[in-house]
Amino acid sequence: MERRDLRKPLAALGLAAAMLATSCSGGTPAATPGAAGTPGGETAAPTPAAPTIRISPAQGGAAVRPDRKVVVTAAGGALEEVTVRSGSHKLEGDFDAQRTKWTSTVPMEPSSTYDVSVRTVDGTTATSTFTTLKPKVELAVSDVTPAIKGEKVGVGAPIIVTFNQQVANKAAVEKALEVKAEKPVPGAWRWINDTTVIYRTAKYWPAHQKITFTARIKGVRGGKDMYGVKDLTKVIRIGAAQIAVVDTRKHKMIVRRDGKVVQTMLISAGKGDTREYTTTSGVHLTMGKANPERMISPGRKKGDPGYYDLMINHAVRFSNSGEYVHALNNVWAQGRQNVSHGCVNARPDQAKWFYDQVQRGDVITITGTTRQLEWNNGWGFWQMPFKEWRKGSALKA
Repeated sequence: MERRDLRKPLAALGLAAAMLATSCSGGTPAATPGAAGTPGGETAAPTPAAPTIRISPAQGGAAVRPDRKVVVTAAGGALEEVTVRSGSHKLEGDFDAQRTKWTSTVPMEPSSTYDVSVRTVDGTTATSTFTTLKPKVELAVSDVTPAIKGEKVGVGAPIIVTFNQQVANKAAVEKALEVKAEKPVPGAWRWINDTTVIYRTAKYWPAHQKITFTARIKGVRGGKDMYGVKDLTKVIRIGAAQIAVVDTRKHKMIVRRDGKVVQTMLISAGKGDTREYTTTSGVHLTMGKANPERMISPGRKKGDPGYYDLMINHAVRFSNSGEYVHALNNVWAQGRQNVSHGCVNARPDQAKWFYDQVQRGDVITITGTTRQLEWNNGWGFWQMPFKEWRKGSALKA
């Protein structure tokens, strides 16, 4: 019988067993003592550096300009919170998109100490303190017209703002003036001199609403060494839309309230034989009233031809050149003939009615004469096209 050689299969089995042992050993070779990343040879991860915070104006800054920006930056991290405060006044500001920079958005208060407190997302903090300068020249609003508490004004009313100083930096000051209406319409400011700026709408104000005017001039630089020291807010209430139309050829005045005719008055206007005695045509605004009003012939003295000195009842002024709607017992001319020195006179009972109803800023449109109202004669601002009016703004945008 042939004998089989059993040694070869056994050798192959041994080789397979060795291979199996290798493949099931976990696949990780024995670690070499002291190698990196192993016990006895570990390297610690580096600790991230804290963000670097910079604050401008710097700590201890004195006589800082109030219109200067406060800027806080963080290099190597993001800002969590920035607070800039002077007493109870907290300065407004905005972060950039990455929250690595904060910039103030409004001027600071003059003569004030500001404390800056900063915290980054990782908890790094920084503080700073500085002081703003005391202005050599203090800028403030000295008057806002018409803005008497409790008064209602007409739909043509301007907002006339007068400052206590001559303003050189008109753009910065105008930018700080805010008009908010419950029923807003487009409008624009126009500077008529260095101390006075006037707001006029493109169309008449919608009736029966509240207008809030705010001058946020505190810290605003108005000129060399001049800064605003006080903000101011005034509420202006628009009453009914009272619009009077005077036709000097028909010798008639029609008054509408909120679109409805409420009075028709027979009148006599300026006789028109001289420019002085010619009633001005155009869009007028009522400016004030008095009962009685003393009227004296301009440029004449007692004894001169045409001189007069009269006390006139229920007089409503609508220009600076001495024009009024007023009472006069002149019924033979009213409705028939123009015989006045330039005013619009009416029957005493109707003139009193108009006097009692009128609001400053009511519109009186006059037609039929050869003399046009100048835009700067009283409140003749509606005589100027709005496109031209806007050119008087210091903000060219």
